[in-house]
Amino acid sequence: MAPIALETEDHTRDAQFNKVLHGKSAQERAGLLSMMGGKDAAAQKAAVDEYFKHWDNKSAADETADTREARRAEYASLTRHYYNLATDLYEYGWGASFHFCRFAYGEPFRQAIARHEHYLAHVMGLKENMVVLDVGCGVGGPAREIVKFSGASVVGLNNNDYQIDRATRYAQKEGLSDKLSFTKGDFMVSVKSGVYVASSLTILLQQMSFPENSFDAVYAIEATVHAPSLEGIYGQIFRVLKPGGVFGVYEWLMTDKYDNDNPEHRSIRLGIEQGDGISNMEKIEVALKAMRDVGFELELNEDLADRPDPMPWYWPLSGSYRYMASIWDFFTIFRLTKLGRSSVHTLISFMEKFGIAPKGTQKTADSLALAADNLVAGGEKKLFTPMYLMVARKPKI
Repeated sequence: MAPIALETEDHTRDAQFNKVLHGKSAQERAGLLSMMGGKDAAAQKAAVDEYFKHWDNKSAADETADTREARRAEYASLTRHYYNLATDLYEYGWGASFHFCRFAYGEPFRQAIARHEHYLAHVMGLKENMVVLDVGCGVGGPAREIVKFSGASVVGLNNNDYQIDRATRYAQKEGLSDKLSFTKGDFMVSVKSGVYVASSLTILLQQMSFPENSFDAVYAIEATVHAPSLEGIYGQIFRVLKPGGVFGVYEWLMTDKYDNDNPEHRSIRLGIEQGDGISNMEKIEVALKAMRDVGFELELNEDLADRPDPMPWYWPLSGSYRYMASIWDFFTIFRLTKLGRSSVHTLISFMEKFGIAPKGTQKTADSLALAADNLVAGGEKKLFTPMYLMVARKPKI
């Protein structure tokens, strides 16, 4: 793999942009109310332009190694602007935990989401008073659940100021601030001459700014897929873990059935990447090799999407009422039906037209819909998994 030139962090720039774009909307209730909370039109346009320059007029048929490399080189701003645009829509359509999960028979959506988080904490052995890092914490939904489930103290790492503001507000509201905090940071590394070489484990400059051996455990829930190199992010996690510490991750990966030379497969992958702010998605074999190459001892690895569950992980995106387990799931499903999508499209178009929501919201919503269609296609064809579970340990010596 070619060297990856990493973007230089600029927290002051990002904080100023966040203040201009989002104003006080981080203090609003989730979803549509946040979109109406006074977004700045010029800043919104800048975020839209910066994000979609990687995707507009770049089809799967025309994709080259150079276009993928360009996205990887700008992974930090790509991811940051994606969540500047998509966070309010995520909270409206999905909730505060931005991830998929398995479903048991008759299990309501939000209960299944929480169980998925509990299961990761369980297999990792998270316990009272452990100090744990959440890599790519979003608005803190999983962190809040894991704090309450395990009693551990969690530090959430995020490169998006708006999500940190919202996560902090939610933690305060739930009375969890004594066990839960959030910090701004990039989770990749730089080495000599400002690049990360995937085969090198020598870290000379850390962008994940925690000292070595800081945490008892680290977890990531569908977040490290945003890194341009899995070896790079896993190496950083290895560095900040204490000897004997455990790392657990639900990883987004293409399966062994994925063939990049197949145009349909490539189109599905690109649709997922565009709609979910991902610069470079890898196959399972790459993730397993990256874990071992950085020094982890792999204790558990399994594609949980292959479990014989009564309902597939992607059912909330399918828009099919045959998966409804309770009356409360009606609204979750309705939003993804053709009628539901059309209703949201019309509503957002109305909000944009009359200046209630900033321009670009509709384009972002359409991109999320594209991702939903391709996630379902990837799941049905077994080309993609959002829940490849890996639990690994840093050797004690």
